Order: sequence, then structure tokens, then C-alpha cells
Amino acid sequence: MATLSLLLTLLAGGVAALALCSALVVRFKSPKPRPRHDSENYSLCIDEKHERQRLGSLWDEARVDLSIIVPAYNEEERLPVLLNDIREYVAHRRETGGLSYELIIMDDGSKDRTSEVALEFARIHGIYELRVVKHVVNRGKGGAVTQGILSATGRHILFCDADGATRFSDIDALLAKMSDEPVIAIGSRNNQALSGTVVERSHLRAFLQWGFHTYVTLLGVRGVRDTQCGFKLFSRRAARLVFPNMHVERFIFDIEILLLARYQHIAVAEVPVNWHEVAGSKMSIVRDSIQMALDLLAVRLNYLLGNWVIKKCP
Repeated sequence: MATLSLLLTLLAGGVAALALCSALVVRFKSPKPRPRHDSENYSLCIDEKHERQRLGSLWDEARVDLSIIVPAYNEEERLPVLLNDIREYVAHRRETGGLSYELIIMDDGSKDRTSEVALEFARIHGIYELRVVKHVVNRGKGGAVTQGILSATGRHILFCDADGATRFSDIDALLAKMSDEPVIAIGSRNNQALSGTVVERSHLRAFLQWGFHTYVTLLGVRGVRDTQCGFKLFSRRAARLVFPNMHVERFIFDIEILLLARYQHIAVAEVPVNWHEVAGSKMSIVRDSIQMALDLLAVRLNYLLGNWVIKKCP
């Protein structure tokens, strides 16, 4: 009897400690997205008559085939590689049937010449479809992506990392998954042995990817092998269901996208892509891994406890 009493006491203490830890995580780690500053409603471009343009809205009718959203923070050195990859892809598509598009660089409070480099590239190559949005302060990758997609006018909307780690022409495989229904196609750095794609990453990064995937699975996000690849494509209907409901502004935002997709029964297709590790990452392996783990727990708890209610978007 004494042993049973002790076990019950320990169990009660454990439950109380778990409840307290959960409350602290929700209280102190829950994301608090910031409203736009007025200047962030406008973009810069190379059109001399309309250098400053008001951004579009995800709720408008689509005006182009594809919106490309690029979150960029201090990317003056790596960004031109991606921009050239996009330029070559678009040129090829125009030769084989055409593609209308917009390219929105979300300068997330950079302290270097990210915006100037993007606009200089546009001037040199005559890319009038390129626009730059400058954030007053750094929001984080998730915040930059969300703000960009809320302003997108494309029938399909892609966000991709500024480092050019993914071969941009792999978007064709993602576009093949689009339909009239809400759908998300996400690039995957897994299954390369089956698909013939190439993935080059360090052993440390591979180990952390495995550990993070295991943690994500334990917290209930299943069915996707690579949640973090920065190459994701949305139908306009899917984007309207997901991004008005986003809370996370930092690295873990990919997981919230997948949670919102699951809660709203949006189809998610995982597509192998060619990817290689690029030097110059802004992510701290240890610090940001811990931060992401806590953020993910906070996100999961907020949805489970009903603190975050999904808005039904038309």
C-alpha cells in the first residue's frame, strides 16, 4: 500500500511538473507576429515611372502564373546565384511556351546590400518582374515568407531560400503536382536514391535532420520526411487557407504550415529535389536547434489547447 501511495504521489508530481512546463512554454515561447509597418506595404523595382509600388494581396484574383517569394537576410553574396538560376529557368520557359511571373525579394531587415544587389541584378538583366520589399526590422524567415505570400498575385506561389541550394528548375516537378484543389508540393532532400536526385550535406547536418524529424514525428507531424527544405509550392487556394493563419515567424514556420495543411485536409505532395549545402548559413546549429524544439512544442500546445483557432478563409 505504501509503495502504491508513493507511486501515485510521484505520478501526480510528474503530471503537475509537466503541466507547469507546458504552461511556461506556452507563456514564454508562443510566437507573437507583428503587424506590418506602413512602408512594408510597398515594394521597390527598376521601373523608373513606378519605382515604389503598392503590394498586391493574396485575396485579389491571380494576375500571373507564378509568384516567387525569396526571404533574404544579409544575402548580398549568395543571392545572385539564385537570381541567375531563376533568370535562366524563366528564359527557357519563355522559349517553350511562356511563363508570366513575379519575383519578390523579402529583405528581412538586412544590414548589408541585399536590396541593392537584387535591384542591380534586375537592372543589368532587364528583369522588371523583380521587386524588393524592405522590412523595418528582422522578423525571421517565417515572417518574411508569410508577408511575401500574403502579397502574392500568382496562380501558384513558391518560396525558396536565397542561397540557391536547390536547383530552381526542379520547380517543374512541383508544378506537376498542382491541381484545381488546394494542394502544397514541397521539395524533399530525401528519397534521392530512388529519384536520382543529388543531395550533398555534412554528417552533422544529416544527423540533426534525423533527430529533428524524429522529434517532429513524436509531436504528431507525420507523413513528411523532409519538413525543412526551403522549396515549397502552393496553389493559390492552399495559400489562402494557410498563411492568414500563420503565427510563427522564425525557422519552425514550416511545421506550422504542415499542421495547418493537415487540420484543413490540404493535400501535401513531397517531391525529391536536387540540393547541396551552401556555406554562409545564418543558422546556429546548437542555439537554433534548441530554439526550434521549444518553438515547435509551443506551436503544438497552442493548437491542442485551442489557444489558436483556425480562421475559415473563403
